[in-house]
Amino acid sequence: MKKLLMFFFKNKLTYMFVACSLLLLVSLSGCVSSTNGGPVVKNGSTVSVDYIGMFENGTVFDTSIKSVAEENGIYNPNREYKPINFTVGTGQLIEGFEKEVLGMHIGENKRIKIPPEEAYGPVREDLIIPIPIESFIEANITPVVGSYIYVRGQPAKIVEVNNTHVVLDLNSPMAGKTLIFNITVVDIKD
Repeated sequence: MKKLLMFFFKNKLTYMFVACSLLLLVSLSGCVSSTNGGPVVKNGSTVSVDYIGMFENGTVFDTSIKSVAEENGIYNPNREYKPINFTVGTGQLIEGFEKEVLGMHIGENKRIKIPPEEAYGPVREDLIIPIPIESFIEANITPVVGSYIYVRGQPAKIVEVNNTHVVLDLNSPMAGKTLIFNITVVDIKD
């Protein structure tokens, strides 16, 4: 009996080793496109993605999900909440987002962390500029710290007001920030 058990155990291990080796070879050869057998996001794929965008402290700044927007006090009734659609590799979204979605499949979700260099870049000091206050007086604009004005179609935040100048920050409000996203791939089209 003992010899029979030893023979069976030895053959079962051999069988398991062969089966696992074959599975590994098939996976490495590209015969299996993803863990669920469906399409995988690659450069040129048009994808539909639900997302929740947060700062490192957990504050939600944007989302494609209405209930999440409502829960976090950022709901906008004039906006349509639905997954975003974009073609990977075309620069439609920030670099880090496009890079992180590569290799995902429908229904997969993950949490990604995007440094400023792959998002909206660092804060650039050359984009913080003083404007003589006379320009505001002539345009009949009362500058208020924290408010935004448009300079050549681009939003600029007023960061300082004194007797001689108004200091404008033309950096993106997201510049210099590390962004966190929870993303879920809803659809993939090649």
